[in-house]
Amino acid sequence: MSRPSRISRRAILRGVGAAIALPWMEAMAPAAGLGSPSGAAPVAPKRMAFFYVPNGVHMQDWKPKDEGAGYNLPWILEPLASVKDDLLVLSGLEQHNGQALGDGPGDHARSLSSFLTGAHPYKTDGANIKVGISVDQMAAVHIGGRTRLPSLELGIERGGQSGNCDSGYSCAYSSNISWRSATTPMAKEVNPRFVFDRLFSGRGKTGTAAERQKRELYERSILDYVLEDAQSLRGRIGLNDRRKMDEYLTSVREIEQRIAKAETPVQLDGGVARPSGVPKDYAEHVRLMLELIALAFQTDTTRICTFMFANEGSTRPYPFLEVPEGHHDLSHHGGDAKKHAKIRKINRFHIEEFGRLLTKLKSIREGDQSVLDNSMIVYGSGIGDGDRHNHDDLPVLFAGKGGGAIKTGRHVVYKPQPLNNLYLSMLDKMGVPCDRIGDSTGKLGKLDG
Repeated sequence: MSRPSRISRRAILRGVGAAIALPWMEAMAPAAGLGSPSGAAPVAPKRMAFFYVPNGVHMQDWKPKDEGAGYNLPWILEPLASVKDDLLVLSGLEQHNGQALGDGPGDHARSLSSFLTGAHPYKTDGANIKVGISVDQMAAVHIGGRTRLPSLELGIERGGQSGNCDSGYSCAYSSNISWRSATTPMAKEVNPRFVFDRLFSGRGKTGTAAERQKRELYERSILDYVLEDAQSLRGRIGLNDRRKMDEYLTSVREIEQRIAKAETPVQLDGGVARPSGVPKDYAEHVRLMLELIALAFQTDTTRICTFMFANEGSTRPYPFLEVPEGHHDLSHHGGDAKKHAKIRKINRFHIEEFGRLLTKLKSIREGDQSVLDNSMIVYGSGIGDGDRHNHDDLPVLFAGKGGGAIKTGRHVVYKPQPLNNLYLSMLDKMGVPCDRIGDSTGKLGKLDG
């Protein structure tokens, strides 16, 4: 029996008009005599991601009562029990530039636009928008060239890029979390099909129409195009790697099938067909997007990602949670117990889906570590309580160990200090030089224990 051969960490499966990156495998370990011990795992890349929920949260069921490692997860955070040891709950962080600072109403626009930029947005509903460069794009400038996609910006709701969406603030502020420059937002993709094609076929919206039409005509899986290359690779890798590759390709195919199912036109009364594209089921839409993020990280297609569960100020109802009212209207609860109960349901649902992603990342092995171990993931909102519209003591979670630099499994309570200090620390651990973000005062302490 032939000895398994070494393959590059950048190895991909190729076919006509298709290319699929591979996950980490044992055959990617450096060979003896090349500066690493025989069988040593390659240095895994570090990733960073930011997840945003609008309208604040029900803080009474969010913030743990106890500090340190012995804390109990409150009701909203209970779905994270299986990854509690991989998590930090961070209290006391604030985003000063989300406040009015003399600009009057518009907290929703300011809370999102300042969340990753640390900057106060210029109040306008015209084309002269201006805020700042977001932390994800600061990282993309320095390390984005190491992956096929410098960064990935995803969400569920498209949102406008112009017009008045919040008390004189442009819709661009309420719809975009990622900013390439102070005046240029990075528009998010909301269609899972386009994301899938960008990740695995290399075509997406930038490919030729003829290529997309050909594939749709024959209803072939992306895997059909790379089957010959996959079979060739199977003969050159060991049993464990074959199993890992088969599991990975199966997951790619399952997601592809779910996207196709979500896109299947449904005939309505009167002969009107539902347009294909973005799934109508919100929960399935979220799950597809989060699973695509997991695959993007697993294959090192990108190391930087942002995701918005909804636009800031979203009025989305959640009827599947028995919440027919709009989220934003409920967030102005006025102390109403019934509204509180519905808000916390929405909050817990978002956490359940986030927990599903973290569990998936934890299951993907990279030698002795997992993708989650090698990630730094922030989840939060730029508003604390939706009724108060406050921007202090924000709801912030941090998941992953950053390659071993972070001591997780704790509730860390800070005296009030800028959220931007956390971002400075993350950039530092990613090897990205940065002296200041917004009103940052220095790197955030207590992350390493």
